[in-house]
Amino acid sequence: MSPGRFITIEGGEAAGKSTQTRHLAAALAQLGLDVLATREPGGAAEAEALRGLLLAEHMGWTPLAETLLHYAARAQHVARVIRPALAAGRWVVCDRFSDSTLAYQGYGLGVDHAAIAALSDMLGLWPDLTLVLDLPAEDIAGRLAGRGAGADRYERMGEAFFARVGQGFRAIAAAAPARCVLLSATPPEALVTRAILAAVAERFGLAL
Repeated sequence: MSPGRFITIEGGEAAGKSTQTRHLAAALAQLGLDVLATREPGGAAEAEALRGLLLAEHMGWTPLAETLLHYAARAQHVARVIRPALAAGRWVVCDRFSDSTLAYQGYGLGVDHAAIAALSDMLGLWPDLTLVLDLPAEDIAGRLAGRGAGADRYERMGEAFFARVGQGFRAIAAAAPARCVLLSATPPEALVTRAILAAVAERFGLAL
């Protein structure tokens, strides 16, 4: 059995992660690969329940409580979904993973980076490739404004928060160049998809 591969797509709000996750999963499936597209927080039944609590606008979690809830959801997701899929030789494409917690709760909300790293070490699972979609804070605010009502708690945190999160993602990518590829999310969707497929093709020797 050929080994599974774990690819994550990261970035701030409105960067197109969910859309690009679907595009990448579809492109890999067209090659005949067995692909699972999933997301965080969520991806497993219990984790989806926590997602609702984390994103609900009326919740007033402390930054540390948020961090622990994200890792509770992630631990369930990894144990119930991601590890079994990888063990079965499937390719897993995940919309967000541990880097989001470091960027959002670490850089964005000030939770100790070493504590977040320790939680990641407890899980013991790292992506084979992480694609980081970089979008300036002012562009995020503009895209969110165009969505109208229904924004979740993170989408309402404002431009200064978005800027700190973006700085965090860029720092994460710079610190792990063997794993991370930083891509601009400002071009049209099709061009971002093309850049993602090129990065994945190069990393894994695929004809995408």
